[in-house]
Amino acid sequence: MSYEMIALMMFSTMMLLLLTGQRVFGVIGFVGAASALLLWGDGAIEMPFNASFVLLNWYPLLTLPLFIYMGYMLSESGIAGDLYEMFHVWTGSLKGGLAVGTIGLMVVVSAMNGLSVAGMAIGASIALPELLRRGYDKIMVTGVIQAGSSLGILVPPSVVLVLYGMIARQPVGKLWLAGALPGLLLATLFVLYIVVRCRIQPNLGPTLPEEERQMALGEKLKLLRAGILPLLIFFAMTGLFLLGVTSLVESSAFGATAATLAALVKRRLTRHVIEETIRKTLAISCMFMWIILAALCFGAVFDGLGAVRAIENVFLDRLGMGPWEVLLMMQLSYILMGMFLDDTAMLVIVAPLYVPLVMSLGFDPVWYGVLYTITVQIAYMTPPFGYNLFLMRAMAPPEVSLSDIYRSVWPFVAIMILGLALVTAFPQIALWLPEMYYG
Repeated sequence: MSYEMIALMMFSTMMLLLLTGQRVFGVIGFVGAASALLLWGDGAIEMPFNASFVLLNWYPLLTLPLFIYMGYMLSESGIAGDLYEMFHVWTGSLKGGLAVGTIGLMVVVSAMNGLSVAGMAIGASIALPELLRRGYDKIMVTGVIQAGSSLGILVPPSVVLVLYGMIARQPVGKLWLAGALPGLLLATLFVLYIVVRCRIQPNLGPTLPEEERQMALGEKLKLLRAGILPLLIFFAMTGLFLLGVTSLVESSAFGATAATLAALVKRRLTRHVIEETIRKTLAISCMFMWIILAALCFGAVFDGLGAVRAIENVFLDRLGMGPWEVLLMMQLSYILMGMFLDDTAMLVIVAPLYVPLVMSLGFDPVWYGVLYTITVQIAYMTPPFGYNLFLMRAMAPPEVSLSDIYRSVWPFVAIMILGLALVTAFPQIALWLPEMYYG
């Protein structure tokens, strides 16, 4: 049997086992370890152990629990809720203003946490009940929260881009800067869609009642100060890193410490907040660690088979595809895998195969990291099995049905496809900021 066929069988077996509902890291690790033993005998038993040492020697991996801790501390202590209250008051006079404020909340939460799950949790628990209570259309606002939370894996400090940087051997600072403008572009397109649609159909997003808008300027400024605090933490953290004052790990430690001090200053650092923050941080961090460990084992076997070169031969030599056709095929494969896998699992399984191919085709790996991330956002929201769809179903109130959730995402999926097309056609949208900063 050829090595290409063995690699195809490994990948097919892994996808088939994932359909059984088993844990992602268990399936990936099992297929990798079992394939190594069948191919190379008892000596291959060292491959999983070597993968664990590679994981433990990844110094930048320390940033993951620290960034996650920072986001959950700001969320559990209610500082993210203060931020929504600020958007609530300052945008309430606009038709669809609370939905616009929700997008703003999602962008800032993304910047604080780097994960879509945290943004979804905050949006579903804080924003969604308030929007429904004020007469907003449930289908539109459900889509708003799903689309806004998906920005968590694109807006810096994106945890996914940190992982991509490790796998693709690209500077995390460049990737963060590359994701900033596309993330803001998508957020702006979301806001324009909400404003235009609510102007055409005012019943979808009514303005805030006059009596609630009649707030003293002092009260508005007080809310503004409360909302600015998380922004100050974010800009201080990323600014110190980009200026070269701190390393990536030191920057994440600064963010985690600043979030804790902010909760302490606001007298919200209770025992419950600390326990919930640590518990959720530990759960998410361990999930990342197990998936990466299993994927490193799987990837080591793939590398041993020469799968990267085999894929290149199939696409370029046998099928005669051009570089852009190959790129389109890779993006479509991400959307298909997004029906079954989360962003981290897709990244650690496929990126070691695709990134060398992307570089051999002459594309910029930093630009491709942004394309990958936007494509994963689309996959997250695409029925029937998009990851965000089921997260929203688990968190939404009973009056929001699964069919409502499915119907809510299509306008925002179309906007994301437009954003992806713009970044693909004009790479400088992603590359201008890192090129300007790094010279």
